[in-house]
Amino acid sequence: MQEAKYPMNEPAHAADTAISAPAERREALPATPEALLEAVLAANRRTTNPRLRQILDALLRHLHAFAVEVDLGYQELEVGLDFLVRIGKATGPEKHEGILLADILGLATLVGLIDAKQALAAGGTEPALIGPFWRAAQPLRENGAHIAEQGTPGERLLVVGRILSLDGKPIANARVETWQASPGGLYENQDPHQEEMNLRGRFQTDHDGRFSFHSVRPSGYAVPVDGPCGELLDAQQRAIMRPAHLHFIVMAEGYKTLATQIFDADDPNAYRDVVFGAVGSLLHRFERQPDDSFRLDLNLKLEPGTMRVPMCPLP
Repeated sequence: MQEAKYPMNEPAHAADTAISAPAERREALPATPEALLEAVLAANRRTTNPRLRQILDALLRHLHAFAVEVDLGYQELEVGLDFLVRIGKATGPEKHEGILLADILGLATLVGLIDAKQALAAGGTEPALIGPFWRAAQPLRENGAHIAEQGTPGERLLVVGRILSLDGKPIANARVETWQASPGGLYENQDPHQEEMNLRGRFQTDHDGRFSFHSVRPSGYAVPVDGPCGELLDAQQRAIMRPAHLHFIVMAEGYKTLATQIFDADDPNAYRDVVFGAVGSLLHRFERQPDDSFRLDLNLKLEPGTMRVPMCPLP
């Protein structure tokens, strides 16, 4: 697990030091929003990490502009702060409410698209949010294995995938993580009736970049609404459904990590995903076979770069 960190006392270059030393104030701060913002930005110049300073500068400018635009009242500020506190308190082993918030606001999808803009321009696979249900210790399975434990209900599904570079070359020994909800609409960690690690697996591609597994056709489901995010969705009078999908995270040396989802194009919610994840070419048809099972074939294309293991929300 890797996590972005911004050290408070990181050594600064000489140019950064010159920028980060605001002049000593010798008079009272004028009682205007403009003067306040100027003072807040000046205080941030002491931040020695250049990237953190850039992020905070933009955040402060937009945050102050937002408060001015909506004429934010202090009681409303208190409600907003309480909402953020409750987001943290609602996070636990079954769900990550903070990730869910980023999802339903479209922020997670936006950041993924920004990060993948060069790959998308070159024909790479669209990213999709990781979501709050990936687990760190998903079992390593052989290609062709069943990720659905015996007794799991649902229509049988064979997934056959291939991991490729942007120019179509197979990527061997790539790590492929996959997980999905059951036909009942619950992930295994949410459902006491499912076996531990049911409908989850980790695979390694062969010399031709291929991987495969047997499962059951996934189902759409409602996002958790028993916390602050549910209150927000209710206030917005929004639908709460996600279309049926399978999650994938692909990691390979020399390539940027791809986190994506493949959606069932026949799901009625495929075009109104509550977390805005069903974008571009990620909608596929699960093809019915002569024996009434289903098959999903997919190619996932990776962008050259540095492999990074994403932050995993669940143990």
